[in-house]
Amino acid sequence: MACSMAEVMGAMVDRWGAIIMRDLLLGLTRYDDLQRSSGATNATLSARLKELELSGLIERRQYQTRPDRFEYVSTAKGRDLSLVVMAMVQVGDTWRRASGQEAPLRFIDASSGQDVRLTLTVTGAQQPGHAPDMRIEAGPGGDEIMHWRIERGADERASRKSP
Repeated sequence: MACSMAEVMGAMVDRWGAIIMRDLLLGLTRYDDLQRSSGATNATLSARLKELELSGLIERRQYQTRPDRFEYVSTAKGRDLSLVVMAMVQVGDTWRRASGQEAPLRFIDASSGQDVRLTLTVTGAQQPGHAPDMRIEAGPGGDEIMHWRIERGADERASRKSP
């Protein structure tokens, strides 16, 4: 299937993989810390760490012998997921604010101290774009099912606009 989103989600495996990647991107590296932060069982954490390593998102590094102990760090590919994590945090923060709760995490520019937020930007434009003004098209790598998704979605949106 030619779908970039499915590729990223497949690499993260599931909810646990995404939570573990969040923790690694926050700087946690040791198994015990990852378990405490995520709340995953030993079996789940061990399995997800192996799967994330096979996906090329993390690497395991030995930091102690007798007994052997390892830490887990994000690879360049894994660090690319920081955009996904930030987007999910922003959406979650919006939902939390709507229910009267505060954001549990902030992204801050180290030099200015200002909040960092993801925005959409139109290529070549100086101003951020907005999702309602955006259209989605199949890219050069889009397969038959991706083209179908785009066409079917456009048909559905058009039918909802008709009286």
